[in-house]
Amino acid sequence: MLELNEVRNFCDQRLQLSKIPDYPSAWNGLQLENNGEVTKIGASVDAGLVPFRLAIEKRIDLLICHHGMFWTPPTPLTGSHFEKVKLCMDSNLSIYGAHLPLDCHPEIGNNVILANKLGLEPCGSFLPFEGIDVGLLTTSSYDREELNERLNDLFPLGFHAMEFGMGKPEKIAILTGSGQSAVDKILNSGADTLITGELKQHHFNVAQELELNLYACGHYATEKFGVDALARETSLKFDLPYEFVETDCPL
Repeated sequence: MLELNEVRNFCDQRLQLSKIPDYPSAWNGLQLENNGEVTKIGASVDAGLVPFRLAIEKRIDLLICHHGMFWTPPTPLTGSHFEKVKLCMDSNLSIYGAHLPLDCHPEIGNNVILANKLGLEPCGSFLPFEGIDVGLLTTSSYDREELNERLNDLFPLGFHAMEFGMGKPEKIAILTGSGQSAVDKILNSGADTLITGELKQHHFNVAQELELNLYACGHYATEKFGVDALARETSLKFDLPYEFVETDCPL
């Protein structure tokens, strides 16, 4: 058995939590304690009732999540909010959350892992948030047809392509999860192509008007990489079993 605080400290330091800003509601770090011991690590994109139940079935007692438990304002512990907390406490399941620090991390972040899987070379960053860039810029040596093929291989459930930019983009911006804040910023970074998770309907018009290539590959699908990488590193560091908790979110 291993002390929970030892695992928490490793994750905090690996992600440099104290140096990466985030939305106040993210509450990055340990969000719910257990009895203080860890015997099996799990990872999930979301902290929710179903992922918690699946984790407990797999005998996981530390679940590392990208979207943590506290995204809403202070909420009475009633209904499903009560059920989630009670389930974790009754089952000795601790919850650790890491949002933006796990998006923009240069080694195990969602952005850089997605770039690596697509064969794109990181060359810079963009989209500052409180002094830290949260988006990644990459260089590409292939055209849109090959980019589509690579995206199709990586996201077999499908993606949405809006192609009004260059046929062979030399620079590609990446922002996993929600890309709404990045669409009108990529041109200033020297790119006309964005790979992201989800967009709004009006971005189709924006893509036409600004002559952009936009690829929406799914919020969930683009943010599985980082939390999996962190949990794998942690399991290897402490020689603990690990399992990813899949929920097949289509969005």
